[in-house]
Amino acid sequence: MTTETEPEIIYSRLIDETIAAVPPLDAAAMAAARERQAILTKPPGSLGRLETLSVQLAGITGQPVPQIAGKKIIVFAGDHLVTAEGVSPYPAEVTPQMVQNFLNGGAAINALAAQAGAELTVVDAGVNANLPLHPNLTTLKPGFGSANIAQGPAMHNWQAVRCLETGIRLAGLWMADKGFNLIAAGEMGIGNTTPSAAITAAITGADVDAVTGRGAGLDDAGLAAKIAIVRQALEINQPDGANGFDVLMKVGGFEIGMMAGLILGGAARRCIVVLDGFISGAAALIAWRLCPLVAERVIAAHRSVEPGHNAALDAMGLTPLLDLEMRLGEGTGAALAMPIIEAAARCLSDMATFAEAGVSDRADE
Repeated sequence: MTTETEPEIIYSRLIDETIAAVPPLDAAAMAAARERQAILTKPPGSLGRLETLSVQLAGITGQPVPQIAGKKIIVFAGDHLVTAEGVSPYPAEVTPQMVQNFLNGGAAINALAAQAGAELTVVDAGVNANLPLHPNLTTLKPGFGSANIAQGPAMHNWQAVRCLETGIRLAGLWMADKGFNLIAAGEMGIGNTTPSAAITAAITGADVDAVTGRGAGLDDAGLAAKIAIVRQALEINQPDGANGFDVLMKVGGFEIGMMAGLILGGAARRCIVVLDGFISGAAALIAWRLCPLVAERVIAAHRSVEPGHNAALDAMGLTPLLDLEMRLGEGTGAALAMPIIEAAARCLSDMATFAEAGVSDRADE
């Protein structure tokens, strides 16, 4: 599980076994997908990234002609006590209020998940409130909000383990085991762009100024103060950027840890894992540090306006499918990308070959 630069500090058989189970892309399936692309009724390369995406899907699933069995989005909600430092223009009370909005069907992710045909579930990963019971809400939190990273570590070792294990289990029990193989994690948590900036700076080595954005709409003075808080968090906690677990424990968040676990679990189960925006990118960086093979098994849905997202994508070598100037989170970008991913799979599976259609191929063939 560890590398020469990553000391062993995770004490979890489930996490170790999941990391060990993440396979490289299936080369044979990808070769077969490329061969089929070459004989479909179109000029070679005319479908652009849909063609390369279909080959990646073959490698991820291990199927020469990949099939989308079902689509699922989990929104992880968690609070961050660093909001006491004034890093967000919105009060922390918005987190539980937005959870209720998700459950009532009134948020952007509800509309976009429905449009994509994706099942949506909400998890209380660390909301700083006791939420009322709801059939579509599952409470799995290891605490009422991650600690103030400007004053010390975000969480205890056991909480970081719990978060990763929870995400891994959900990727299996709620997703792969129920037939969902196109999956994504969204999030909601006032202040969560602050730990995401700290995670991104720690892992990529980028300057804090370059990865810290306005979040939910800070003005210039607020942004300057937020940058100072991120610097303070890194100076106080000294996260080891080569160690994803250490970064999560010191400057992460509960919902970010569960998202990282879901990414690992989905990769191990050959699911197609779709990344959303900045917070999702930070979670992916943690998963990537724990298991470098993650980078080739995830698909970046879109490029967030948050500046740190570029640094995260570049570090993992990912090119997003969309750039719509979005910065909402919730899994909205992932929901928008799901139909494109399904289209790539369908073009490979449903198009006829030249021979099947009775269409003449290129003269030089």
